[in-house]
Amino acid sequence: MVPLGTLVLPIILSAVLVFVLSSVIHMLLNYHNRDYTALPNEDAVRAAIRSGNPAPRQYIIPYCAAAKEMGSPEMQRKYAEGPVAVLNLKVAGPIRMGPNLVQWFVFALVVSLFLAYLASRVLPAGAPYLEVFRLVGTAGWLAYAAGQVPAAIWMGKPWAVAWKEVFDGLLYGLVTAGAFGWLWPR
Repeated sequence: MVPLGTLVLPIILSAVLVFVLSSVIHMLLNYHNRDYTALPNEDAVRAAIRSGNPAPRQYIIPYCAAAKEMGSPEMQRKYAEGPVAVLNLKVAGPIRMGPNLVQWFVFALVVSLFLAYLASRVLPAGAPYLEVFRLVGTAGWLAYAAGQVPAAIWMGKPWAVAWKEVFDGLLYGLVTAGAFGWLWPR
C-alpha cells in the first residue's frame, strides 16, 4: 500500500490536465457544437415556460405522479401526442461560467482523489508505469464516462451525444492515468 499523502501531486496534476483537456475539447476541437439544437418555435416555448414561472429544477413532460398512472388513457394520450421530454431549468440571468468551471475542477479533483485512494490500496510503491496506468485509466474512464449511458437510456439524451461524452471520459481517464503512472512513488 502507498500512503495517500504521497499522491497529492498526481491528484492535482491529473485534475489540472483534465480541466485543460476539457477546455481544448470544448473551445478548440468543437466536436460538441452540434450536441444541442434550437427548437423551431423557441420564443413561443420560452414564453410558455416563463408563463408558468417554474423554479429551477428538473421536470419531466408529461408528468406522472405515480407509476400506476402511466397506463391510464389520459397519460397514454399525452405520451402519444408528445412531446415527451426531460427539462432542466437553470436560474435565469446572464451565463456565468466561473462557478461552473470551479465546480468542474473540484469534480476532477474529487475523482482524482478517489482514484488515488483506489490505486494506493491496490498497487505497491514502485509498481510499473503500465500497471498504474491500466488501473487508474480504467477506473478513471468509468468515473468520467459511465454516467452518460444511463442518461441516454432513461433521460432521452441522444446516443450520439452520449458516445461523444464517453469518448471524452476515455480521454480524461487516459491523461489521469498518465499523470499517476508518471508520478507514482518509486
